Amino acid sequence: MSTGIHDKYESPLTSRYASPEMAALFSPANRFYTWRQLWLNLAKAEKELGVKGITDEAIEEMEAHLILTKEDFEIAAIEEKRRRHDVMAHVYAFGQTAPKAAGIIHLGATSCYVTDNGDLIILRKGLDLLLDKLARAIYHFSRFADKYKSLPTLGFTHFQPAQLTTVGKRATLWIQELLWDLRNIIRARNDIGFRGVKGTTGTQASFLSLFDGDHDKVEALDARVCELFGFEILYPVTGQTYSRKIDIDILNPLSSFGATAHKIATDLRLLANLKEIEEPFEKDQIGSSAMAYKRNPMRCERVCSLSRHLMVLAQDTLMTNSVQWLERTLDDSANRRISLPEAFLTTDIVLSLLQNISEGLVVYPQVIQRHISQELPFMATENIIMAVTKKGGDRQECHEMIRVLSHQAASAVKEEGKENDLIERIKKTEYFKCIHDEVDSLLDPSTFIGRAPQQVDKFIKEHVNPALEPYSEILKQDKHVTLSV
Repeated sequence: MSTGIHDKYESPLTSRYASPEMAALFSPANRFYTWRQLWLNLAKAEKELGVKGITDEAIEEMEAHLILTKEDFEIAAIEEKRRRHDVMAHVYAFGQTAPKAAGIIHLGATSCYVTDNGDLIILRKGLDLLLDKLARAIYHFSRFADKYKSLPTLGFTHFQPAQLTTVGKRATLWIQELLWDLRNIIRARNDIGFRGVKGTTGTQASFLSLFDGDHDKVEALDARVCELFGFEILYPVTGQTYSRKIDIDILNPLSSFGATAHKIATDLRLLANLKEIEEPFEKDQIGSSAMAYKRNPMRCERVCSLSRHLMVLAQDTLMTNSVQWLERTLDDSANRRISLPEAFLTTDIVLSLLQNISEGLVVYPQVIQRHISQELPFMATENIIMAVTKKGGDRQECHEMIRVLSHQAASAVKEEGKENDLIERIKKTEYFKCIHDEVDSLLDPSTFIGRAPQQVDKFIKEHVNPALEPYSEILKQDKHVTLSV
């Protein structure tokens, strides 16, 4: 039974998760609008350099019809079905809308003039959107780190209790990786160049003919179109396409970010299981259809799920680049239509989730303290040994006494399910009478966290704040942001 709009598969990346901005950027409407911009600027540059037959009226008509209408899409669809060529279908559709320009649209160009330059324009804009979101996520995690920089918590190595750290210090480990992602994505964004006007195999033969053999004008045309689109880098040589290695350089940092996001979300899932920290949980949210009490870490699970997809997408670009025979083959096209948009849409979704998570993390200090109290007696044994030796005790003898009592306490915890009573055992043992009045102070968790609070302060001041400075205006737009961290 047909249900209209629901009888076709839709990617959940756009139908369920993606932001309107990123979904619009990779939409057919924006893609073909970008093509029309490319045809317009090519015509403008050619006219500036003396190509005959390009009139002011033609330019004005092209400018007036950059945004496609429903009729434009219908014309292009009919023509593509007939010609089996999407670029020529849209050249025809644009010419129907701007008839005074019909004869000069795409003059001297090959299809990759619009497809490849269009992709580079869209990919660069996509990275700008991602960088803004990444800056927001870093900022909110930094506020969290600052707020809890002095709250002691169990550290874990091998997911076994280890020396204490603080809730905020642990968050700096996440933030540091996000800062590296920010650096890598900025590099990728700033390294994106423009293919320019290179012709069918990159030799610019068609443009050399257009300018009657004038090499200087061909180079001037290439540079002028690049300038009109605001690119600082013009690739000096290309085949028919820009090198698909550029796609590797763009998707690698996105996939690398996927690994960061997966690690952060996994840590939070583990902490949620310990009931120490939870992601935001809405008032009417349902954790389980059967178990009403559950507060599943749904957002973090989604981050992990999508990040796994993101991490593998860079493999497509590696394999595609490796098989681009000579000046190019077309086996890149279908793959890139999927892998490039999906990488950006997925990164965008993961960043939206991370921002939401970082803004609403819930910490349970009493649970954290209870877990510390269960393990700290074992960790405090070295402090106790030192205190006894300062009172004149023998270190080796004290060590043996502590060892025996520790094993007894551990056995009670593991085999009888009791609380860790090592400290009570020490207080009841005559050997330790000389430090009984010091034992409690030797168990103060704040004395076990080293320089964690100071590390957080220095990290935010010297690394986070400078990295976020270029995004200060964007961060101010967030009503939750007070730029004081």
